[in-house]
Amino acid sequence: MYPMFVPGRDAAVIKKADVKKIRRADVVLYRRKGSILVLHRVVKRKGGQFYMAGDNQTEVEGPVEEDQIRGILTAFVRNGRRISVKNPVYVIWSGLWLMFLPVRGIFWSFTAWVRRRS
Repeated sequence: MYPMFVPGRDAAVIKKADVKKIRRADVVLYRRKGSILVLHRVVKRKGGQFYMAGDNQTEVEGPVEEDQIRGILTAFVRNGRRISVKNPVYVIWSGLWLMFLPVRGIFWSFTAWVRRRS
């Protein structure tokens, strides 16, 4: 979930999810079929199916079925401080980041170009 969450710095607070209440922009923990647990943001919901993308991804993954979902992010801990997903700054930032999904590839290419030139 980088850049929103940084491994080794941030910790996710997950609770069991009521899948009926999950909506676009929620971050959920789910198990890929026959595979690993993944923490991704909901991009779209169609009935009982979810389409997900990590904050560092440019591709949408799915469908993810309701029975694959294990939990929902309720907060995260950064530098010892617990931050709720209802925090207005988090809500605005995550909403904007989700809107930029179609142009994330361009964004990452640009930032890589800037880093190379520095």
